[in-house]
Amino acid sequence: MTEKIFLTFSLFTVCLGFMSYGYYVSRGRISQISFLLSDRNVNSLSLTFSLTASCFGIWILIGPAEASTWGGLGAVIGYACGQSFVFLYFTKVGVKIRRSFPNVRSLTEAIAKRYSIKVCKLVLSLTLLYLYVYFCAEVTAIAKVTNLILGTPLWLTAGLIIFSTLIYSLKGGLKIAITTDKFQFWIIILFLMMIFYIFINEINFLSFELLNKSPSKINIEYGGLTAGLTFFIAVFATNLFDQGIWQRVYAAKNIDKLKKGLIGSFFIVICVIFLLGLVGIYASVTGAVKDPSTIIFSILINKEYIFLNLLILILSLTLVLSSLDTLIASISSLFIIHSQSFIKIKNINYFYITSGIILAGSALYVSSKGLSILYLFLLADLLCCSAAIPIFYGFYNNKIKSENVYISILLGVITGLLFFPSLDFSKSILVGGLLNKEIFPIFISNYLLFWSFIIGSLSPIIFLRKN
Repeated sequence: MTEKIFLTFSLFTVCLGFMSYGYYVSRGRISQISFLLSDRNVNSLSLTFSLTASCFGIWILIGPAEASTWGGLGAVIGYACGQSFVFLYFTKVGVKIRRSFPNVRSLTEAIAKRYSIKVCKLVLSLTLLYLYVYFCAEVTAIAKVTNLILGTPLWLTAGLIIFSTLIYSLKGGLKIAITTDKFQFWIIILFLMMIFYIFINEINFLSFELLNKSPSKINIEYGGLTAGLTFFIAVFATNLFDQGIWQRVYAAKNIDKLKKGLIGSFFIVICVIFLLGLVGIYASVTGAVKDPSTIIFSILINKEYIFLNLLILILSLTLVLSSLDTLIASISSLFIIHSQSFIKIKNINYFYITSGIILAGSALYVSSKGLSILYLFLLADLLCCSAAIPIFYGFYNNKIKSENVYISILLGVITGLLFFPSLDFSKSILVGGLLNKEIFPIFISNYLLFWSFIIGSLSPIIFLRKN
């Protein structure tokens, strides 16, 4: 009981510490350019720290490991490449769009200039939905981890995290997010090194003898290949619409520093995610998997070592806060940028407060349900994937019409959702729902997630060709 009291006190202390630090740094009046783009003066090293820290939410201790239980090594490779290669692609597409639209403050603003307002509203809706799901998933994850360590109710941890992050993030925006990211980056790296050390020396998770007992986890067969492609498409395409990344594209001091920051993030992210995915494979092989969402924590947490549990708790909180402040800055920036154009209201401050309460309250409710974190991400990913080809192809081809882009995105969303699997992955709206599952080939009915992303991503091409 004493240990739980100590760890619970530590939980509140860390949250209060970050909240106080963030609020102190963001004291005084913050200009709009500072709130949205950190004065467009971020150097390459700070950009690498910020991109990595904001990217490394608690999902990195959950997503890759949970994905490995679905598709083995193939899923791990796909996840790692999808999350990291997007930074390399941003050295091309980010640079192109920044040069083409130097004065915008988000991808959605660039879309409004390139396409119609109708397309912009659709993409803005998908982006906000993705950011909201990401927010809920992060809070759900930390609530589950805290429950595993302390037995704390999910809603209590969720409420504490949401409140403490909102306090400083809504005041300082991207400026404070980048400042806190520098501090959070080193905490995250040190703790990840600690985790890898424990696994390598104490658990010997790289034992090839052990892995050979379950060849399906390390051999890339059809199931692993489809899982890998699914995660690559999902993660890569979704990150193209991440307002947090686009804010940093425009916050960089110049193009050269932007490229260096993105490349540095690429190398860090691909190594970390791949290694954490291997941990998930080890857990599957040894039978240590109970709840796939907390694989790594189930292995690391030991009631006899309170100090280790404290370190894990601090790491988890740091990961969550580093991503949540970016998410809050991203969502609030989109409201600031587009509210006057799309939402005709007199008292904008009242609108922000009301929206914040609604978003925070609904996120608290969703997080308290303890849903599968990876499933939440995949659902949001599918919606963004449907818009990836139409939007970004149009930036390279001026002949693409706005109306075709709009219809293409809707087609991708609808067809993708028809194949998107239920929570138990046994059926979808179309397969096993509207139509009998038996009429579909096994390579479709058994791999619904794969086909939902393939069809949702590629079906928009049908209307793009009608120019």
